[in-house]
Order: sequence, then structure tokens, then C-alpha cells
Amino acid sequence: MKKLLTLFLATRNAHKTREIQTMLGDTIIVSDVNTIPTLPEVEETGTTFEANAILKAEAISMHVPGWVLADDSGLEVDALAGEPGIYSARYAGIGASDRANLDLVLKKTEHVPSPKRTARFRCVLALAQEGKTVATFEGSVEGSLTESLSGIGGFGYDPIFIPEGYTQTFGELPATLKNEISHRSRALKAFREFVSSE
Repeated sequence: MKKLLTLFLATRNAHKTREIQTMLGDTIIVSDVNTIPTLPEVEETGTTFEANAILKAEAISMHVPGWVLADDSGLEVDALAGEPGIYSARYAGIGASDRANLDLVLKKTEHVPSPKRTARFRCVLALAQEGKTVATFEGSVEGSLTESLSGIGGFGYDPIFIPEGYTQTFGELPATLKNEISHRSRALKAFREFVSSE
């Protein structure tokens, strides 16, 4: 890990940047698109998490030096045929708040019985340099949906997702534990292993 001292994230999501910085520790300095306001908005036109992560990583890496890491992640609800999936951040519409997205998922699943409330968080990271993808990394965590919000920690869909093997939502579990078992932490583990082998 000593060879990679800085990492640029192709995201404007400050929550995501803080979470990734925490997971990577102080061996890597993480910055993001918010530090360079002139960087372009990248339209997520892909049909998969991987495609969108690659789109963002390659586009931003054409404007900044070094390695750029992009994350595309979201919630897949089995009873909703995999929705919200790649539309997780804008499920209730462009610019929708986390609460609006949460409320829509809960409304659409209000009649789904407990045994069928299975879901997963999925994350794909794309690493790019000078407009070309270097590698991709994937992580996922299985779990189930609650019937109402529970917990104030985390962000996004964390207050309604209970990871497999636990009884509390990501919104209730300590951040340190979430950062060990989450979809993003699993993808980052693969990323770290790749970097260490370089």
C-alpha cells in the first residue's frame, strides 16, 4: 500500500468519501470531485453497477493525474425484481433525498411478508488512469428489509437494511462494524489486495 499515497474518488457524495477514507485508513489520502468544481458531471447511462463505475472512473481520470476510483453501488430488493438497483440514489426521482428513496422502497414493499423481504447491497469499484480502466472490484452483503426506519447512523438505505447474521440495521450497528462487513468494505478489500500486489 505504500506505493499509493493519494487516491481521487469520482464522486460528489461526501458521505461516501468519508466512509472510504475511514476504511482505507491514513495510509492513503483520499480526495474527491468536490475539490475541483470544474470537473464534468458524468451521466450514469450504464445498465449495471460495473458499467456506471467504469463510466465515472474513466471520464474523471481524463482530467486528473494518478489513479481514480469510482464507486457505483445500491440496494437490490428481491421482491421488487432487483429494484432500486442502479437507480438507488435517484429511485424517487432526480435529486431525491435519502428519506424520499427510503419511503418509496418501504411503500412498495409494505405488503411483502418477512420471509420474502430479502435484499442485498452491492458495490462495484472501478479503478482508472488516463481514461482507461485498470481493474474493477465487487462486494456484496446479503440481508433483509425492515418494515420501518430503524437507526440514524450511516446514510442511504442503511436504516432499513439488516445484514445477514445480525438483528440490527446498518443504521443501528456501530460504524466500525458496518465498515468491516459492508458491500463497500468487501470491494475495497479486493482493491487493497490488488494495490498490494502491484
